[in-house]
Amino acid sequence: MGWRARSAGGVAALLLSAAPLAAGDLGQEIGRSEVRVYSAPFAPLPGLSVQDADLAGRLERQGYRRVRRKPERPGEFFWGHDVFWIYRRAHRRASGPVAAALFGLSLERSTGRITSLPEGVDARLEPELLAESLAGDRAPREPVSLDELPEHLWRAVLAAEDARFFEHSGVDARALARAMLSNLKAGKVVQGGSTITQQLIKNRDLTPKRKLGRKVSEAVRALALEAEHDKREILEAYLDSVYLGHVGGLGVYGVGAAARAWFGKPAGRLGLGESALLAAMIQGPNRLHPGRHPRAARERQRWVLSRLEELGWASAGAVAAARRAGLPRLVDRSPPAPPARQFLAWVRQTVEERAAARLEKGRGLLVETTLDPHLQAAAEQAVAAALRRLGRRTPHGAALVSLDAATGDVVAYVGGDPRDPGDRFDRARQARRQTGSAVKPLVVLEAFSDCGERAPLFASRRVRDAPLEIALPSGPWRPENPSGRFAGTVDLRRSLVESLNTPFVRVARWCGFQAVAARFAAAGLELPPAPPPAFVLGAVETTPLAMAAAFTAFGRPGRVAVPRPWSRLRRASGRGLASWRPDTRRLADRASSWLVRDLLRDAVANGTGRPAQLDGVSAWGKTGTSSGGRDGWFVGGAGGLVTAVWLGVERGAGGGLSGAADAAPLWREFMQRAVGSYPAPEPARPNGVVYRWVDEASGMLVRGERRGARREAYRRGYLPPRRKLLGGGRPLPPID
Repeated sequence: MGWRARSAGGVAALLLSAAPLAAGDLGQEIGRSEVRVYSAPFAPLPGLSVQDADLAGRLERQGYRRVRRKPERPGEFFWGHDVFWIYRRAHRRASGPVAAALFGLSLERSTGRITSLPEGVDARLEPELLAESLAGDRAPREPVSLDELPEHLWRAVLAAEDARFFEHSGVDARALARAMLSNLKAGKVVQGGSTITQQLIKNRDLTPKRKLGRKVSEAVRALALEAEHDKREILEAYLDSVYLGHVGGLGVYGVGAAARAWFGKPAGRLGLGESALLAAMIQGPNRLHPGRHPRAARERQRWVLSRLEELGWASAGAVAAARRAGLPRLVDRSPPAPPARQFLAWVRQTVEERAAARLEKGRGLLVETTLDPHLQAAAEQAVAAALRRLGRRTPHGAALVSLDAATGDVVAYVGGDPRDPGDRFDRARQARRQTGSAVKPLVVLEAFSDCGERAPLFASRRVRDAPLEIALPSGPWRPENPSGRFAGTVDLRRSLVESLNTPFVRVARWCGFQAVAARFAAAGLELPPAPPPAFVLGAVETTPLAMAAAFTAFGRPGRVAVPRPWSRLRRASGRGLASWRPDTRRLADRASSWLVRDLLRDAVANGTGRPAQLDGVSAWGKTGTSSGGRDGWFVGGAGGLVTAVWLGVERGAGGGLSGAADAAPLWREFMQRAVGSYPAPEPARPNGVVYRWVDEASGMLVRGERRGARREAYRRGYLPPRRKLLGGGRPLPPID
């Protein structure tokens, strides 16, 4: 039954009998002056396990309902043994509107992996709304349907703003005339004549300029809106978008969010007095702020209650009881801040940098980011748990950045304490901290790729692990191993797996500190003009975002991906503004990067990275601990993801953090939940890599498997000498 009735009689019956709206109607449309920041649309691709990716949980998070048979309407899904059916709702993306669609994902019965998608169907799910402001200054809305609201709430709003809502066609000539007469008598504007439909148009589609042309446009648009949508849709959209003040520094829009922010309860549980107060505040949410201006708020609330009684929409007894109760008790509770606060600030900055000339104040905008809200929730939970474990005695900071290794898409981003809504400093992008041994893979990459002007090295190349002194202008520098002990002679594989220090200094000196520094810079790590040699051991300050980007060279061997926080911008009207395509650059040859990844896999399997091991998935990565234990790092990857985590002491004395003991468990907790959503096969061994057997004691090649030998990977053409059949040949001397 449509809401075309022009009499007040029977309105409640119409409300109760009207069917709920489908997603994608007026309440889901984007006004011309509104901003929407969306997540990336998740793509369930072949090879993905619906259980590991928590596809059912992703759909339920979006409000989908699980049914016991093939879905019959949008917003439903069915998980069968052989097919996962989804009836995707109509929605908007930055690329344009997307129609509702029913499709089935074919499954392998034994594993639950997707084997194929329906031909010609875009199976991506709708993106999730992250925020309605690039400034991050709006509380998340809580959309509600009229079926969920008490009748006295929407009636109170109509009594205060548009009592003839069900009788006019968008513009109320009687109310306009009455308002003009009142304003003339008072000599100023004391009463408005805008209908709820006009207010909805003004709030969503028009600039705040007060001009005659805008008022005419407002009226014309209101008439058109009522011709296209029924009253229920318009009222629901208004109740979901009306501004109701600021709480905790965040703008509150919609009665759902306002009920939580002001009274600490869902809108469906509001009493008559609370409903009348919200309706009263619409006229001037700041002037009628019940906390700062209780007298004015109470007077306006009583007027709304009187209007309800006058219109016959509330009994005299109920109104009297609400008046006696006075202003409702307000809760001292700030609304939840938008998720990924620091990420949204970065999106805003890059949007302004990349599309400044195309952005106009007061014009709407749709931003499609690369964030995965499912992984973002997992990241925030993991970081919060890690900070709880560290305790509050010493102030600690944390950051986590997870990238799609192939594209650089930022799928999860935590730049501060998720438990603290006021924590806005972005440690992922702005906090420059010492990395410790987490940078050592870049030293190995230079050694394997070019090694300055010398011949490239290999994993079995022997290096001296002994006391070392390097003369510097500031005095002699004597690096030591974390254990304080020395192993004598080791090879490069063991040096990285066990994170020994003096072998790395010797290798960097052998290849040339300048060549190693150039490799760091090419990976995106900034260094001073003449860095001291200690930079090869992590005496270099950088950010978790930069470290994650640098390690994409091992996720997609040889290429560094530029981190990408968003993909498309467009106007609410549909006009495209800008796009950000994935961008990668060559850092090293594929064979050398693959060989470093092989060592990093060993570091997780057998070395300092053991606490980062994942169940059922091969992981690779490197720990890092700064001097004094003020910073703990783990950077590495699994599946199609590369993730960097950092934990650190932020101020005052203290330390004791460790990459292995603190950062690696945090990395594991997140990645164990995340990698299932981004599976990827291990990169194939490049043609330029060969396997040979090497004698571990001498570092010389031998024929076949034997005691004291291991199978090692090498770049073709860069091999150690071979031991002769009768024991001839000379090993390479250790690097000193």
